[in-house]
Amino acid sequence: MRKLLLAVCLLLVCLGGLSCGGSSSSSTTKTSGIVYRVFVSNSVSAAASTAGIYIVNAQNDVHPPSLAPISAGNTPGMMVVTSNRANTLVFSGNNTASSDNLLTIISNSSETATAHAALSGYTESIVVSPDSSTAYVAVPTATVVGESPGVIQVVAISSGAFTGQVAIPSVHYLAINNDGSRLLAMTDVLSTLGPGCSNQTPAYLFIVTPSSINIDQCPVIPVPGFDHPVQAFFSSDDTTAYVVNCGAECGGTQASIQQLNMTTGALGANGPVCVADADGNQQCAATVGLMNGSTLYLAGTPYSGGNPSLTCTGAQGETLNCGMLTIFNLNTMTPVNSTAIAITDGYHNRISMAANGQLFIGARTCTEIIPPQTPPPPGTEVRGCLSIYNTLNTPVGTNPAGGVLIPPANGDVTGLQPISIRTVIYVVQGGSLYIYDATYDALQPAETQIQTYAPEMVGYFIDAKTVDF
Repeated sequence: MRKLLLAVCLLLVCLGGLSCGGSSSSSTTKTSGIVYRVFVSNSVSAAASTAGIYIVNAQNDVHPPSLAPISAGNTPGMMVVTSNRANTLVFSGNNTASSDNLLTIISNSSETATAHAALSGYTESIVVSPDSSTAYVAVPTATVVGESPGVIQVVAISSGAFTGQVAIPSVHYLAINNDGSRLLAMTDVLSTLGPGCSNQTPAYLFIVTPSSINIDQCPVIPVPGFDHPVQAFFSSDDTTAYVVNCGAECGGTQASIQQLNMTTGALGANGPVCVADADGNQQCAATVGLMNGSTLYLAGTPYSGGNPSLTCTGAQGETLNCGMLTIFNLNTMTPVNSTAIAITDGYHNRISMAANGQLFIGARTCTEIIPPQTPPPPGTEVRGCLSIYNTLNTPVGTNPAGGVLIPPANGDVTGLQPISIRTVIYVVQGGSLYIYDATYDALQPAETQIQTYAPEMVGYFIDAKTVDF
């Protein structure tokens, strides 16, 4: 009951998420009449809630009670906003046999679903072309006749129609460069392309040319030399890709940042994402990153011999494992910090910079400390999958300069969305929607703990995205 109330109370708040630029659509007429909106995905239908996309006013955290959610499949979750802010893509799927695996395209102006595409399986990676016309979806389990499972499905955003596909076994993660001329496709296992491709070099990373899809028999080039890549960033001129190698945490050898020349396909410098722990042992980890100029903020959980290897210090749960944050200089291809910055463990796949230099880092399947009762006794440690790092040289609330806070909330972090017109960030954790204020104390919600009660927003929330800024 407490969690239900918390989900309701904190739902009337502010959110945060992944990269996207573009002009504001605040002057566009919307059905709701709300100028600055946050879309919030609710994955559960029950007596008191309806699965769908709820619209929240980003200026005051209010959801109009009369505004029905936008239907977007059985279990809507991950969302991607196009760079021109015209559409929001919503994936509905729970990675089970009964999953509908539906991609819904919502018109942000009319606030209605304009198209649907039934994908061939579950996805965790969708990228959109810079001109906002096309979506590329990685489906690692999609059936391919005569070949190993795994495809990139190409979807026209205007209609939801499939316009092509590229077979890449076990393709899991995608990255698209700034002008949309190249895709990087990353796999979980060492993969070889099908018989229709002449280059049979085993690789974890493949370069795809979108303009050649449906024209060339094989618009894919394998690039060996990577160690379980999970993410990639591009230089402003698109000549260099900085690929995040997961390494040991994903069953490989060592986490690193590997340069890739996007003109020649040649590998450049490889910088290990490794720093010393309190005992002087090297710890390496990177599964998610945030690029800020020449700086990469990287989070991951160090592994050695198949087991987590970084022990937490400075917490009541001294025997717990921790993840780590690494600040990486792309000019020197080396870490800036010399010792490990401990954060929660788990698989880190959410990271976002909020106002006032507060870096929010989210993970799933972390080691949690759950209070023995509700409310917890004074002094009881509570830990979930959210960490907040203060990038400033001055304290922010109780978070010291260069310090890390782990808020007392349980659950996986599935959504982060800074509200740029204010100084708050929406955090979706454990199915609840929280608000954090980046100016006075990162541990506390944005306003007070007591929010306007909105029973129609009870549910299990997954993601949150701003669509007007």
